[in-house]
Amino acid sequence: MIRSIVRLPAWGGVCGLAWASGLRGFMAQVAGPDSSVSWSGTFGWILLPGALIGVLLGWSEHIRRTGGERRRWLTLSPLLFASVLLPGLTDPANILADGIGGGALALPVFAIAGGYALAGRGQRRLRVLCGVLALGPIPGWVIATLAQSTAIGPRETWIAVYFWSLQAVLTLAASIPFRSTVRSPAATR
Repeated sequence: MIRSIVRLPAWGGVCGLAWASGLRGFMAQVAGPDSSVSWSGTFGWILLPGALIGVLLGWSEHIRRTGGERRRWLTLSPLLFASVLLPGLTDPANILADGIGGGALALPVFAIAGGYALAGRGQRRLRVLCGVLALGPIPGWVIATLAQSTAIGPRETWIAVYFWSLQAVLTLAASIPFRSTVRSPAATR
């Protein structure tokens, strides 16, 4: 029983860490030579929250598979990425400076909305609205790229695919707490 409880959160933690590492690589590509790695910034505000989100979503999957009681707050676990904004609360005027704050909020909000839409539960209109919201990063990234560049070449296209695939994976993971609970004990094996 203990092994079953630990397995999915541990796998989730590894997947979350790998995802957050990919996110940090993406951020380095966007920042270019201005990118820097630090213990607090990279490890404390990106990799640690990514691993914790993975653990929480893995735990949510364990609960879902074993028919346990749902914990609705787990649907908000991707918002741990917004923890990078906590130091900025002392100076709210700069909380969204350099795009970090906006991204720290937008990534999880788009993922949670998309996760709700993908889970296929709840009001149809709300799922459609959340699905449209979750697709916002696709045209948003193209518009932002065109605003900064005269042409979209292979590098810009690769960075867009990098971003969109990271967002898609987070969205799929964020759907876990919204999915229907499995009632069959045989499904936990």
